[in-house]
Amino acid sequence: MDTVVLLHGLWRSRWSMALPGLRLRAAGFRPVGITYPSRSQPIGALARHVADRLPDPGDGRMHFLTHSLGGLVARSLIRAHRPRKLGRVVMLSPPNQGSALARRLSGSRFLRAAAGPVGSVLTSGREEMAALFGPIDFDLGIIVGDVPSRIGHGLGDPNDGRVSLEEARVEGMKDLLVVPRHHAFIMNDATVARQAAQFFRHGTFER
Repeated sequence: MDTVVLLHGLWRSRWSMALPGLRLRAAGFRPVGITYPSRSQPIGALARHVADRLPDPGDGRMHFLTHSLGGLVARSLIRAHRPRKLGRVVMLSPPNQGSALARRLSGSRFLRAAAGPVGSVLTSGREEMAALFGPIDFDLGIIVGDVPSRIGHGLGDPNDGRVSLEEARVEGMKDLLVVPRHHAFIMNDATVARQAAQFFRHGTFER
């Protein structure tokens, strides 16, 4: 049986990924949620925190399902602490090119309080992100929503209210899917869980 490590986004905990975990279990995977201190440590330390808590995948592979910041944690982890039996990765609304929304708030007390040390990563540009996380040398599928919000005004279309399609894209990804969902709860959609299972098994999303 393959394991799926579930990594949550900023401000959250493993419980925010409980519903997709249940759906992946029903699909025949072993889900393992890991909480990491998203607001109190830099991205490299967050990756080490998760790496130290990775389960033994046994005879199966180790996949990752991530939401938002969790995608960057996974990229940092894979670059510095690559699991021996790494399988495939599905990222939900990842800010792979940094965040225009974070850059808009750059220098504000709100961003420092809300994001902590990872705020400097979220405000980085395309070249800085590429240097920090390196190339995509694993099977990666990305799912992003297209239901915007007022706070996401000006991010470019489509966007999910926090992350735009262009911010989610990254060179080397295998597949990309846009779904009619908002950033905050994209992980709870049944179609998203089904598509993640599809990608873990076959390396592509279902059309």
